[in-house]
Amino acid sequence: MKYEHYTPEAVILANGEYPSHPLPLQMLENAEFVVCCDGAANEYILRGHTPDAIIGDGDSLSPEYKELFSLIVHQIADQETNDQTKAVHFLQKKGFRRIAIVGATGKREDHTLGNISLLIDYMKDGIEVRTITDYGMFIPAKDTQTFASHPGQQVSIFNFGAKGLQGEGLVYPLSDFTNWWQGTLNEATANEFTVHCTGEYLVFLASI
Repeated sequence: MKYEHYTPEAVILANGEYPSHPLPLQMLENAEFVVCCDGAANEYILRGHTPDAIIGDGDSLSPEYKELFSLIVHQIADQETNDQTKAVHFLQKKGFRRIAIVGATGKREDHTLGNISLLIDYMKDGIEVRTITDYGMFIPAKDTQTFASHPGQQVSIFNFGAKGLQGEGLVYPLSDFTNWWQGTLNEATANEFTVHCTGEYLVFLASI
């Protein structure tokens, strides 16, 4: 399988820092269905937009918007999942399979790490979910895959238990990394690169 241009069926706006880069902003603008994670709706609505759904436990959505948009607020008290996962499962039940998440990074670093790591779980559930940031795109992957790139593009590979990691079309060799930092700061040498392995990993493609 080759990962190329990505057009999501739905977009989730998480409650991290609001996007500023044209790519995540364009995805929000062009989305056919937008779900805001709880308090993320505050900024989205303030900017003149109306989400299709607001998902979460309701602890950070303003009382005014909670009342004004009560028909699209889905308050879920489950504390075993975070608001991002609640939003993904909500869309999954509606039949969406290609989902982009924006606004999932920034602010608290523990939330950022948690949100990014959850991409592997969504992939296991059969959903094609990617996190788009102001600096690039996180893509969960399994086994040998080829990714579209451009020469000089910065690439990082985060290992989630994959074995036999080898790269093709990258400046630096891959191995069975045991720490996340070991797979960072690589670079594509052509218009695509391939990760050879068995198991799960996360690819970051820098856009800046």
